[in-house]
Amino acid sequence: MRKKKDENGHSRTRITRRGFLQLMGVGAAASAASPVLGADSTRGISESVEVTRLNLSINGRSHRLLVETRWSLLFVLREKLGLTGTKVGCERGECGACTVLIDGQPRYACMTLAVEAVGKEITTLEGLMKGEELGPVQQAFLEHDAFQCGYCTPGQIMAVEGLLRSNPTPSLEEIRRAVSGNLCRCGTYAHIFKAAKRAAELRKA
Repeated sequence: MRKKKDENGHSRTRITRRGFLQLMGVGAAASAASPVLGADSTRGISESVEVTRLNLSINGRSHRLLVETRWSLLFVLREKLGLTGTKVGCERGECGACTVLIDGQPRYACMTLAVEAVGKEITTLEGLMKGEELGPVQQAFLEHDAFQCGYCTPGQIMAVEGLLRSNPTPSLEEIRRAVSGNLCRCGTYAHIFKAAKRAAELRKA
């Protein structure tokens, strides 16, 4: 801050750019540290939460849970049941990393409420294995290096699994269409297509 006299001889305080930024920083820190603001911002939310008991059939097993009605299936799978093979991606139905099968059909777990899945059979990546043995689609992805960073791989595998359950001998175009809702930022699509073809062969064996 600086003081400067005006034309009438009165002192006026002037704030420099640096001083202004410093004042704003102090104000922001004080607001963030205020316990009253933090309490008020969440009080209404916690008081209005609705919970319900439900049974979910996942990978052939029944799970009885107490859930909030707003919880997504993705949240319940990962945070409440520890099935972390289903990945958190965009959480808005665009990337496909969270793809699971619901009654055999690929669905985005992030866009499905847990309560919507009651009475349906849910299959996650873990459900494709037999003990420590990989399922056909998982094995095919391994054989054809159909992954790089691997983050999208669980969703890609579930999309291919869903396709092969409804169409055991898909064409290349049908494979491309089936995984079109699953994004791979590494660009391994050519390997994914080959893996899908190989998975179809392994499922017949």
